[in-house]
Amino acid sequence: MQSKATTVKEYLAELPEDRRKMIEALRKVIRKNIDRDFKEGIQYGAIGYFLPHSKYPAGYHCDPQQPLPFAGLASQKQYLSLSMFCVYANPKEQQRLKEDWAKSGKKLDMGKSCIRLKKLEDIPLDVIGRAFKRITAKAFVKAYEDSLSSSWSRRSTGKKKATKKKKAARKATTKKAASKKKASRKKSRTAGS
Repeated sequence: MQSKATTVKEYLAELPEDRRKMIEALRKVIRKNIDRDFKEGIQYGAIGYFLPHSKYPAGYHCDPQQPLPFAGLASQKQYLSLSMFCVYANPKEQQRLKEDWAKSGKKLDMGKSCIRLKKLEDIPLDVIGRAFKRITAKAFVKAYEDSLSSSWSRRSTGKKKATKKKKAARKATTKKAASKKKASRKKSRTAGS
């Protein structure tokens, strides 16, 4: 659920007490461990942690007007979500987070980068803290740019393959048509003799 709040304080004030306590506990851990280049604010209708344009002028490739997202906290209808774009852009960090979470003995409910949380006691705050501490702004930017490069490379390779297939199909169709035309001419010459 996207909030209309424009500040973190307003966002927190909108929440029921149990959700507010969970988010405040997570914020405390995140703020204690996050690289100082990242800023906290409202982004995409939730509490966001991002690299401001002053640190990364290009902004987010999907919307360059937005600062580069790193993580986010949001109160959803059935759960609280901790979106960790920082691990989505870095598969090694994602794997490490999953391994550390498993070692904590707590159950991880995670999509590509979103961790769904229902109770504070089910959150291994130390694991989250270590994940945020490990990923510096510099390392995040490198992983982000590397993922964009490989993504564009895969897309352009895919386009090249598709173009080759189209050319081959066009060539085959042209050959087939030429063959039919030739057969038709031969038939009409034979019929005319």
